[in-house]
Amino acid sequence: MLRELFPRFHGRILAQPILGPFLDGFSDWLLQHGHTKVATRRHIRSARLLERCLADAGIQNAEALTRSALRGCLPSHSQDDVGRAAVVSALDRYLLAEGRFTLDPLCPQEAKAVAYGDYLRKARGFAPSTIHQHTDTAVAFLDHLHYEGSPATLARINASVIESFVKAAGQRMGRATLQHSIAQVRGFLRYLALRGEASHGLDTQIDSPRVYRGECLPRSLPWDTVKAFLYSIDRSTPMGMRDFAMFLLIVTYGMRASEVVGLQLEDLEWRKERIRLFQRKTGANLFLPITDTVGTGLIDYLQHGRPNLACREAFLRARAPEGILMPTAINEAFQAWGRRAGLGIPFQGPHCLRHSLAVHLLQQGASLKEIGDILGHRNAESTCVYIRLAVEDLRDVALPLPKREQP
Repeated sequence: MLRELFPRFHGRILAQPILGPFLDGFSDWLLQHGHTKVATRRHIRSARLLERCLADAGIQNAEALTRSALRGCLPSHSQDDVGRAAVVSALDRYLLAEGRFTLDPLCPQEAKAVAYGDYLRKARGFAPSTIHQHTDTAVAFLDHLHYEGSPATLARINASVIESFVKAAGQRMGRATLQHSIAQVRGFLRYLALRGEASHGLDTQIDSPRVYRGECLPRSLPWDTVKAFLYSIDRSTPMGMRDFAMFLLIVTYGMRASEVVGLQLEDLEWRKERIRLFQRKTGANLFLPITDTVGTGLIDYLQHGRPNLACREAFLRARAPEGILMPTAINEAFQAWGRRAGLGIPFQGPHCLRHSLAVHLLQQGASLKEIGDILGHRNAESTCVYIRLAVEDLRDVALPLPKREQP
């Protein structure tokens, strides 16, 4: 393929002593993973500059190339040299896939977090997403302790050390997020005490920020804004078809981002005219009817926009490298289409569309039970928060102000 991409210069490219032996297979790998020929040529050209960087680092030939040397050529910030950052990341993935590189061994913090994650899964039965949040906080806490340089610091954890971590975290988190982080630190401290690696009772020495129940209203948009956002998406491209179908599911059924990316082709039960939705938060299946609008949007994407990959996930990446989506991709798509639509949406995530649907259904006369069933709530209390947003209905039940008696 390199000969086809560079008919005049492929020999010169292959003659490079460090990366030359890899670039023919690398170009094939890029094309197989959804990169266009233009993007592949760009990577190969960037590889020529990367060759000089590796030579300056003392690498003389392909046999001497190591993963640490390759990753050492990454710019300090990806935007400082976008081309070099992209080709280093792509080459790293290619050489790992080919077995030329092996994954770096886990650092002590990561190894400790993996063991903690196993405990949370086996002993506590936590969901994978919850385990990920707890282990991320555990790694951050261990980094704060400088655990890598001195594992014995666990035995010296005291209230002042914990307080300094909470103080540092509070500078970048809101009260509600910090409350979750502190709860995760408490769980990790109990785990360490259980294993005899830290003192008992440390988890009781952390004060949690005060968060009042119901102090914030659910983030919702006017229904006209929701419709304007949805139909501002350009459906002439595969990415637009995908994003329209994804947001249509959220707007119609109030699905969470994790539920959208986790939707499998088998969950679209066309003959039964329903969607089987596995709710990761509750661990239960929810069956939703496929409306005509949703069915049309899904078929349009599946037939004309979805890459032809063996993945069973319904929604896949539209940019190279091809593969499955992460929930953060829906956040990025929501922000991108919101900016293009110029609607001035004040929220950064698509969860506001779920809240907007609940308020819209409430205004249309749906009962709290019906709304809770659609959103997959386990109890009515979770649904009752939307009553505070039904302002017109609240006005109907307001009592008249007592008349002031004239002196």
